[in-house]
Amino acid sequence: MALNIALLDIIACPLCKNKLKLDKEKQELICTADRLAYPVKQHIPVLLTSEARTLSLDEADKWR
Repeated sequence: MALNIALLDIIACPLCKNKLKLDKEKQELICTADRLAYPVKQHIPVLLTSEARTLSLDEADKWR
């Protein structure tokens, strides 16, 4: 994934405005506060809640 890492300093979760964490393996941006994983498609973050998946409690704990 060639997502610009500097972009992580600028973008935030559209729901809570918290910082997002990058999961390189799954190509997702993680919001631990809302337990959501936003997809990164073709190197572009898709920050739509309708496209996000809900993280399980175990997955969310991994990112805290």
